[in-house]
Amino acid sequence: MEMTLRWYGPGHDTVTLQQIRQIPGVTGVVSTLYDKMPGELWTQEEIHELKSVIEASGLKLSGIESVNIHDDIKTGSGRRDEYIDNYIKTLENLGKEDIHMVCYNFMPVFDWTRTDLARVREDGSTVLAYNQEIVDKIDPENFSDSIEKMSNGFVMPGWEPERLAKLKELFALYKDVSADQLFDNLVYFLKAIQPVCEKYDIRMGIHPDDPAWPIFGLPRIMTGKDAIVKLLKAVDAPFNGITFCAGSLGSNPNNDLCEIIEAAKGRIPFAHVRNLRHNFPGDFEEAAHLSSDGSHDMYKMMKTFYDTGFDGLIRPDHGRMIWGEQAMPGYGLYDRALGAEYLLGLWEAIDKAAKA
Repeated sequence: MEMTLRWYGPGHDTVTLQQIRQIPGVTGVVSTLYDKMPGELWTQEEIHELKSVIEASGLKLSGIESVNIHDDIKTGSGRRDEYIDNYIKTLENLGKEDIHMVCYNFMPVFDWTRTDLARVREDGSTVLAYNQEIVDKIDPENFSDSIEKMSNGFVMPGWEPERLAKLKELFALYKDVSADQLFDNLVYFLKAIQPVCEKYDIRMGIHPDDPAWPIFGLPRIMTGKDAIVKLLKAVDAPFNGITFCAGSLGSNPNNDLCEIIEAAKGRIPFAHVRNLRHNFPGDFEEAAHLSSDGSHDMYKMMKTFYDTGFDGLIRPDHGRMIWGEQAMPGYGLYDRALGAEYLLGLWEAIDKAAKA
């Protein structure tokens, strides 16, 4: 297991590499070329430059989150094969730079959805939150206005201005795409990139849908154990895996997170581990990583990772905004650093108990 932190790259993150380097036990970051649009080719020179900046700080570029998928690939339309070819070349360039884990998602239109980016909790911290009643009243084509107002001036991943400007066009693009078609297009994509992934030992980790149910009439295909097992069987090769995101999968209280870890044993190259609190059906808020602060047993989750031989990358996920910090919602330094230390402490205790 390797503990990492997400870092958005030069000019895009309030958290510095020097600060991350001072978090005990964090040895690397997962990052991306944030200015790249879905479908655009990543050159080896660009990847090498990012890697060099990170390594100069004493950390390593442990993986990529994310190489985004163009909508033509997701819908199986237009220039799909051209964009897949770019993706293959990008993976080859990543492989040449000794990078072996890529996180991606196959969500239509919205990468993730929250109705509040700064819900105030009892302790005065603020967190990302979701309320289904609010979503049901929203015109999705205008939802971008709400996100922009709540983002503290930061460009939120998955909500980039270029993408938000095309919401009406995107909804039209997905109008006749069923869940079965979306799944088939995902399988087509994975089979196309399989040779380059196997040549360079690149493990692909698909991020679950967030939240883990259909919204705005759009199909969702990565929502729980059955969907994950279906994908792992459809392309039954070690390169094809999941990014286990406790926040996304845990958004649906019907999902047994430890059961999902066990079902995907050996096929989880990357894990986002965090806690959240379910307040009532359809309403949840992100919490501190500590078990007692949310609805999930973090000890049990980490022990399941340990017992199933997890050897991938792990990172604390969305943190609370605490101590007056001003940062991209969910991605400040302080609470994520606390989360990393808590998860490392659980892992050390589990490891020592197993070896005693």
